[in-house]
Amino acid sequence: MHFIDTHAHLTDPRFQEDYLAVVERARTAGVTTIINVAYDVPSSRAVVALAEQTKDFYAAIGIHPHDAKTASEAAWQELRKLATRNKVVAVGEIGLDYYYNHSSVAEQASALRSQVRLARELSLPIIIHDRDAHEDVLTILREEKAGEVGGVMHCFSGDWDFAQRCLELGFYISLAGPVTFKKPGDLPRVAQKVPLARLLIETDSPYLAPVPCRGKRNEPAHVVHVAKMVAQLRNLELAEVAVATSLNARQLFSLDKFTTSMS
Repeated sequence: MHFIDTHAHLTDPRFQEDYLAVVERARTAGVTTIINVAYDVPSSRAVVALAEQTKDFYAAIGIHPHDAKTASEAAWQELRKLATRNKVVAVGEIGLDYYYNHSSVAEQASALRSQVRLARELSLPIIIHDRDAHEDVLTILREEKAGEVGGVMHCFSGDWDFAQRCLELGFYISLAGPVTFKKPGDLPRVAQKVPLARLLIETDSPYLAPVPCRGKRNEPAHVVHVAKMVAQLRNLELAEVAVATSLNARQLFSLDKFTTSMS
């Protein structure tokens, strides 16, 4: 079986000392493909460099809502330039976060709108971060015609009603460690009801490690635990989830135009 971790941050400093061991554990677990996701301009440069160095590693570039206050015309120009580099497959992670509000609501909305427009200009899907901002996220995605490029609601945290509205926009739903937690909210229902053809899995490494790794640093090998929970909730074989979610990732991010073996 092969798995795709559609959202990881392997350029995070927490992987600096044992990065090669982390990659080897991912390979051993069957995680053959990883999409490394940026959150600002420096991390966008880093994920692009990492993708260019490693087969079956891909990059998403963008400015996270926490860092929306750092957005500038120079930042947009650099992101536009980075997007032309090989193996950049998405704009992300972008969105709104009303839990921490490290950037103002206005700054976050402006950055999100600018990056959806950039994605449409570049014909790239988007990776959406949404925390406590469901309605405003949907409003902006609709107004900016994000459905033209599509994307994924990363580390989905809403209920089934919200999931349905995201699906209607043409977006995929990505489940991460929280679906395995003791208090997963409505995520088990979401995992059961989202069409299998629109479901992705991820780790969001180094954050949100799934059970039985809760409390530890997360890493791509742990995406298998997410897949196992999805299989259990849907009464499917693990292999069925692995095949379906990998196919979905390959379609959304157009991965088949790249080589498929990991170096």
